Formats: sequence, C-alpha cells, structure tokens
Amino acid sequence: MLTIGKLGEAAGVKVPTIRYYEQIGLLPKAERSSGNQRLYSRKALERLAFIRHARDLGFSLEAIRDLLSLSDKPDQSCAGADAIAKAQLAEVESRLARLTALKSELERMVVQCAGGKIADCRVIEVLGDHSLCSADHRHPEPEPN
Repeated sequence: MLTIGKLGEAAGVKVPTIRYYEQIGLLPKAERSSGNQRLYSRKALERLAFIRHARDLGFSLEAIRDLLSLSDKPDQSCAGADAIAKAQLAEVESRLARLTALKSELERMVVQCAGGKIADCRVIEVLGDHSLCSADHRHPEPEPN
C-alpha cells in the first residue's frame, strides 16, 4: 500500500491532483489507515499512471473517464477507444494547423518590421488590425456549457 505522497511520486502527479481525481471519480476513494491516512494499492497506481499518460497526450478528463470505463470491460470491442483516440488526433492536427499559421504570421510580421520607430512598427500595426494578417489563425471560441 502506498501513501498519497508515495503514490504521487511514483506516478509523477502532485498530491492535490490526486485528491481532485478522487473527488471527480477518476480514481476510487482511497482506503484509510487507522490514523486516517490515505492508502493506495498497486491498481490505483496503474490507474493514476494511465490518467497521467492520457493527460500528457492531451486527452480531456471526460475522454479519460470514457477510456477508463472502456478499460474496465476488457472483453468488449475497442471501437470506442479507437474513436476517442481518433478525435484526439483530429484535435491535435487542428492545433498544429493553427500553430503553423501563427508561426507563419509571426515570421511575416518580424520580417516586415523595419526596426524603426514604434509609429512605423509592423508588429504593432498587425497586432492592432487582424485584417492585415495573411491567414486566419484565431483560436476558436469555446462553446458555451
């Protein structure tokens, strides 16, 4: 059995994050010692490592919840997990496209900057007027809940 500190150390996750994952149900509630200290099993460490790796790959907490639910049923088809991974891949590709557009725009702004006075600075001018950009690189607005 691992204490919360040892669990966090083993998985590379901070203690408040572990408590949060318990609170939202990604991790089951820990057993308690006679001194009321949280104690975690090897299975909890494996689950936390799974969550940490999924977060490192950019999966949302909701997607991780779905993946964990799927992993709890090992005999079923992996189509659901594939669909979640494909959606994450599409999101990463979208972000990469936006970052590429941002990089190009920043390079263009820097090249066009004459290095003179702020009144003539292309960087300041473009930042003040999005229509001067060569591409639409805006991040989409989050959808309302």
